[in-house]
Parts: sequence; C-alpha cells; structure tokens
Amino acid sequence: MPVTMQDIAKDLKVSVVTVSKVLRNQGRISDATRKRVLRRAKELNYQMNWVARSLVTRRTYTIGLLLPEFAHPFFAEIARAVAQTVRPQGYHVLISSFEEDPELEASEIDSLLARQVDGLIIASSQTPSRLNVFKRVQERKTPYILIDRPIAGLGACFVGVDNRAIGRLATEHLIAKGCCRIGHLRGPEVRIAAERLEGYRRALAKGGFRPHSGYIVCGGHGDNSGYQGMRQLLEVRPLPDGVFCYNDPVAIGAMKAILEAGLKLPQDIAVVGAGNVRYSDVLSVPLTTIDQGTCRIGVLAAELLIARIGSKSSMRPQKILIPPRLVERESTRRPCELIQ
Repeated sequence: MPVTMQDIAKDLKVSVVTVSKVLRNQGRISDATRKRVLRRAKELNYQMNWVARSLVTRRTYTIGLLLPEFAHPFFAEIARAVAQTVRPQGYHVLISSFEEDPELEASEIDSLLARQVDGLIIASSQTPSRLNVFKRVQERKTPYILIDRPIAGLGACFVGVDNRAIGRLATEHLIAKGCCRIGHLRGPEVRIAAERLEGYRRALAKGGFRPHSGYIVCGGHGDNSGYQGMRQLLEVRPLPDGVFCYNDPVAIGAMKAILEAGLKLPQDIAVVGAGNVRYSDVLSVPLTTIDQGTCRIGVLAAELLIARIGSKSSMRPQKILIPPRLVERESTRRPCELIQ
C-alpha cells in the first residue's frame, strides 16, 4: 500500500493539514515541525499523488517553458533559474524548443495547453501581425509571461533587459577606451537586435562620431556567424579599432577572426560582447561583456507566473526591465592597463 499523508500525520501526531502544508511548502509551519514531517516522509518514501492533488486543486502543477533553442548559454541559464525557482513551490517544468520557427512555436504552445499546464513562460518569435496563438492562450485563461523578447501591441507581462542600454553601455565603453572607429556586428532581424543597434548609434552620436556605413555588419547570433561577420568587417578601410557584438557567442567568433588575421586583442581591435555567459572569463583573451541579468530574468519571470497562477483576481500586465551592467575584462583593456 502506498504511504499517504494520513500515515505521516498519524505517526507524528499532527494534523493532515499540517503535513499537506509542509509537503506543498506552504503556510506558516514551525521549522521543527517542518523538519519532522520531511524526515518522516523521506523515511517512508512518500510519493505525492499528483492526480489526486490535481483533482482537488484543479491544477497540474506544471508550467511550460518555450525557448528558441537549448544550446545557447543564455537560454540554458534561464531554464535553470526557472526550474530552481518553481521547484520549491511544487511545480515541474516542461521545456520545449521551437528553433526560431513561429509555426513550430505556435504548435508547441497548443501542445502544452492540451497538457493543461498551469502557465507558460515564452521567449517568443512571434510578430505583432501573428498573435492568434496568444488569443488561444488567453481564451484558455492560462497565465503567461514573455521573456527577453517583447511583442508590440500585446498586453502581456514581460521580463527582460533594457537592450538600448546594452548598446549604449558597450559603445560608450569602447569610446572611453579611446576607440574612434567602432563597428557593430548586429544580430538577426528581431526587436532586441534592433534596440541594441539603436543604443550603439545613439552612443556614437552622443560622442560626436558619425557611423561609417560599412561598420555595421550582420553577425547573426552564433559564433560561426560572428566569425564570418568579422571577416567581412576586416575588409573595411579604415579598419575598425573597436567592435560591439550582438552577444557573447558572436563576439567569440569575431575574436577568432581577428586573431587569425594576425591582429592583437585589444591593441588592434577591442571587442565587447553581451550576455556574460559562463565561459566569457576563461577564454585565452577574456571577453568584456554586458551582463544582462540572465538568472534574474528567469527568477523574476517564474515568481511573476506563480503569483498570477495563484491569484484569484485578474492582475494588470507588468513590464520588468533589468538594467544591464558592464563587466570589463582583457578584450578591451589597453596594454598600460594590463600591466597595472
């Protein structure tokens, strides 16, 4: 016979309600009682009856997390942060990748809705002209949070970073380092890439620089596209002395191209990325980058979704923008600074 909450309550001489609150990590229970319940549950190998719980609460205690890809460190860190945040609340995460395909994304959302997830967190590839899938989500009254990529015209909760500030910070840093011919390896045709480009242009204008038309090259979103984009940028004359890259993988590809060309980092060309991914500080030339609060995005999105799932009344959409910060490393430090 499987162990029940009643068995644990009887053993410890506490109420079933107390056991239930401890196992669901809810309510005000003393630390001593909480430890006793958890210890006894472990000793008896208690397993939650999720079907019974769902029938009582009308929840599945699952949330869907939809990401463009799994391999990118940015999305991997977000997934980890979301899972770590919701797990203590008794939730499980179903993760799906749609490979930057809006049709596949819509299909995956419909699939998760069919599984009756309690909520969704989405880094969407949809555009303002393609909002039917969100109408279906709203008709089901399933709470959802957009992350990283806002969608104009959609009244949805959003958690992300100020991308214009990313472009501005990176470019201002290169100007402060003495760069006067600053290129940009821009990202794919998505809103956040356009906002980072806008921040780059504004910083140049504020610094009194006129952008060279050949200094803005498509760098895509991966290291190989960054490598190819940088090779194209190395053909421009005069050669740029600083480059702001759409993200860290693009910057890593760019640095490879620069070194292969026989140039030095940062003496000949200084490089700034964005994302502060885990390996940025262990490269042969550690990468200066803009930290965009990746884990914070995942934590805040998860907390916001859990709050909306648990709310008995409608809540206004919230927009949370995390301010980015510069993380300076050797890819922009001039020789005199490296000696110090």
